[in-house]
Amino acid sequence: MTHPAVVLQMSRPDFYPHHPETVELVQTHISWVFIAGDEVYKVKKPVDFGFLDFTTLEKRKFYCKEELRLNRRLAPSIYLEVVPIGLDHTGRVSLKGGGEIVEYAVRMKKLPLDRMLKTLLAHGRMPDGTMDALAAKIVQFHKTAQTGGSIDEMGSIATIRHNNEENFAQTEKYTGVTIAAPRFGFIREYVERFLEVRRPLFENRVADHKIRDCHGDLHLEHICIADDIIVFDCIEFNERFRCSDTAAEVAFLTMDLDYNGYTRHTDDFVRSYLNYSGDTQMSSLLNFYRCYYAYVRGKVTSFRLDQKELPGAERNQVKLTATKYFDLAYTYAARLEKPALIVTAGLIGSGKSFQARHLAARLGAEIIRSDVLRKEMLNIPPAEKHHDAFGQGIYSTGISQKTYEKAMEISAGIIREGKPVIIDASFPNRACRAMAAGLAEKLAIPFYTIECTCPDETVRRRLEKRKLDKDNPSDGRWEILLEQKKHYEPISEIPAGRHFTVDTSADSEIFRHNIIRTIRMAEL
Repeated sequence: MTHPAVVLQMSRPDFYPHHPETVELVQTHISWVFIAGDEVYKVKKPVDFGFLDFTTLEKRKFYCKEELRLNRRLAPSIYLEVVPIGLDHTGRVSLKGGGEIVEYAVRMKKLPLDRMLKTLLAHGRMPDGTMDALAAKIVQFHKTAQTGGSIDEMGSIATIRHNNEENFAQTEKYTGVTIAAPRFGFIREYVERFLEVRRPLFENRVADHKIRDCHGDLHLEHICIADDIIVFDCIEFNERFRCSDTAAEVAFLTMDLDYNGYTRHTDDFVRSYLNYSGDTQMSSLLNFYRCYYAYVRGKVTSFRLDQKELPGAERNQVKLTATKYFDLAYTYAARLEKPALIVTAGLIGSGKSFQARHLAARLGAEIIRSDVLRKEMLNIPPAEKHHDAFGQGIYSTGISQKTYEKAMEISAGIIREGKPVIIDASFPNRACRAMAAGLAEKLAIPFYTIECTCPDETVRRRLEKRKLDKDNPSDGRWEILLEQKKHYEPISEIPAGRHFTVDTSADSEIFRHNIIRTIRMAEL
C-alpha cells in the first residue's frame, strides 16, 4: 500500500526542487499523476487487475523503468528519469532523498495540451501534412522495433484467438445492454471465420517479422504535434497488449480517427503508411483489427456499468459510449473487402433509398441513386420537381434505359477500383435486372438484389411526407405508384441467397442484419 504521506506531500508545490506555482493531481485507475508546473511525476498505484500487477514496490520500480525505456523510443526528450521517493523517520517525503524508499516515480516534461492531436483535430487546427509525417514516424518506429522470439508468439493464431475469445467471454453479460445479441453473434462468427480462412496470412505475417514490440495504445490523446511529433504513454505493463502485428497498431489509430469522425484522415494516414512501408498485405487485415480494438473499447467502457454507485446520468452516458464502440466494431465486421454489385428493386415509396443508404454504411459500398443520376444526365437540379405522367417526359422508356446504362458504366468503374456498389433504383423488369446481372458476371463478382415491399397505406403516408421535403430528388406520387404496379415484373429469376425481400414497414434492421450476414460470410 502506498504511504498516504506520498500523495499528500507530492500534491504541494514546496515538495519539488523546481518550486512550481501549482500542482495538479490527476488520478487514473492505475496511477497518480502530479502535474507540477512544467514537469510531471507519475506514481503507480499498488493494484492488481489481472492484466497488470503493481502490488509490490519491486514491481512498481520495474514497470517505472519499463515505462521510461519503452517511451524513450518515440518520445526521448519527454521521458527524463525514474526517481526514488524516500520517507524519513519524521514522516517527510522527498525525491532522491534519504530514508526508506517507499515509491518510484517517472519524471517527465509536461506536454502542451493545446498541441494534442485530438485537440487540434477538434478545433480544425491540425497542420497540413501531419498525417503523412505521423505515418513516416510510425513506419520508422516499426522498422526498428524488436521482433522475433516471444514477440512473434503474440502474432500467432493461438494468441489472437485467445484475445478475441477473452473479449466475447467478458462481454456476453452486456448483450441486450450495450450490444444487441444478433450483433454479438455476428461479430463472433466473423472473427472465427476470418481466423480460419486467413490462417496462412497470419502465419506469413509472423514469418515476415511483422510482429513487433509496438506502442500498444496508439490513439489521438497520445500524440502531440509540437516542434516534433511526440508519441507517448505506451503500454508498459503487459507485453501481450503491446506486442502485435504492425497492422494492428495502424488499425488502432485509424479506429480512433473513425470513432471521432475523422474518416478522411484515416484514409490519408493509411495511404501514407502503405506508401512508406510497402506493406501490401496490411490492407486486408485492417478491418479485422479495427473490429477488435473497437470491441475492446466497447468492453472496457461497459465494465464501468458494474459500478453500482455510478450516477444515473453518467450510467446512461457510459451505455451510449459503449454502444457506439460496439456499433463501430459491427460496421468493421460487416465491411466488404472485395467488390460486389447490389441493386435495390421495388415500387416507389417502398423504402429502397433508406435501405440502400443503411446497407452501404455497413458494407462500405458506394451508392448510385437513379433519381439523382437521371437528372444529372439531363442537367436538371436534383431537387427540381417533374410531375410527368407514368412513362412520359424524363421518365420515358428511352431516358430510363439510358439512366440504367449509365449506372452500369459508373458501377463498372467503381468495381474495377475494388469497391462494392449499391444501385438504388426500381429495377422493375427482368431486362434491366439482367443488365446488372450481366455486368456482375462479366466482372466476375457477386450479384445481389434487395427487393423492398410494404403496404399501400405506408407508401401513401411516405409519399405525402415526401412532398414536404423540397430537397428530395424523387418525383414519386400515388398515381404513379398505381401505374407502376401494372408494369412491375416480380423477381423470380434471381436464385435464393442472391435475392432478399425486405418488408420495410416492419423492423427492417433485422432484415438488413440477415442480408449483411449472408453477403459478408459468403465473401469470406
